[in-house]
Amino acid sequence: MRSVGVEEELLLVDARTGDPRALSAAVLAAASRDPRGNEEMFESELHRQQLEFATRPQTDMGDLDKEIRRWRAEAARHAEGLGASVAALATSPLAADPAIGTGERHRWLAEHYGLTVQEQLTCGCHIHVSVESDEEGVAVLDRVRPWMSVLLAMSANSPFWQGADSEYGSYRNRVWGRWPSAGPVEVFGSADRYHELVGEMTASGVLKDEGMVYFDARLSRTYPTVEVRVADVCLDPSTTVVLAALARGLVETAVRQWRDGEPPARHSVAMLRLATWRAARSGLEGQLIHPAAMRPAPAEAVVRALFDHVRDALEDTGDVLPTQEALAALLKTGNGARVQRDLLRSTGSLRGVVTECVRRTLV
Repeated sequence: MRSVGVEEELLLVDARTGDPRALSAAVLAAASRDPRGNEEMFESELHRQQLEFATRPQTDMGDLDKEIRRWRAEAARHAEGLGASVAALATSPLAADPAIGTGERHRWLAEHYGLTVQEQLTCGCHIHVSVESDEEGVAVLDRVRPWMSVLLAMSANSPFWQGADSEYGSYRNRVWGRWPSAGPVEVFGSADRYHELVGEMTASGVLKDEGMVYFDARLSRTYPTVEVRVADVCLDPSTTVVLAALARGLVETAVRQWRDGEPPARHSVAMLRLATWRAARSGLEGQLIHPAAMRPAPAEAVVRALFDHVRDALEDTGDVLPTQEALAALLKTGNGARVQRDLLRSTGSLRGVVTECVRRTLV
């Protein structure tokens, strides 16, 4: 059974006001003093208002769920001593003045990318699924391309930007798309071609290194995994878990297609970009672009098409029933973007939204 690991970026906010706070260094220092010795699970990010953690690889989705909840709680515990909280929000609902990290890499990014870096206070979710080789991994990348927009729509959790409604489900995706290497990519055909393109991109001088290859899904530089990077960080941990189950299902389904000699769909990058925009704009409200026909279809039908596409793989891992139940709940209650907008209507303020989202992050 393929293992799955998750990286989540969390927003550090003032426990009283909900405003983003540049405390990542202090939180990491608190974690380093913890006798439990869990500091290696946390990392700083581009902005000091962010904190990232990574779970250990898991094969059981229930264990992955426990890991995510555990590290969210640990992050909150370390932040609490500094008068802060953590929120699984992909953008800050309240206006923010992002503080860029002080490391050499961060300084290089600020110098080369200007306002793009300043405005990158966004939090994503990265899902790592194990593969046996680069060749297998690239076969997966070639075959999962059309489905990335569906995962984005399900995870959409960033409707607000600088104190206003962006009218997008995932405005994080629109901000993230300003990076020159971000988004959907072509069919590679082989691991050699993948590595050749990555080498060409880094040799251009536009990217600092391979770590800046921000494809929606890529081969990990660090682990023997395919890394799915398209999702917003999810407000509800159960949404992260269902995304992880579907991502593993997509990887396994793609490998089976590859082994059976089934070629990948040849959708153009231009069409995939339209599907990504539609998913970022609409989330699970209204229509998405169906990954097979590349035509509009109701969001619920597209999500069910994804489930049907990976159902055999889910059967083999025992994930069919829990995934069905999680998808039904998600389609009923909505993604994080819908929840945040509902909270604004009920609380009457964006500060109230942040307060409730802090609570839900740890539920």
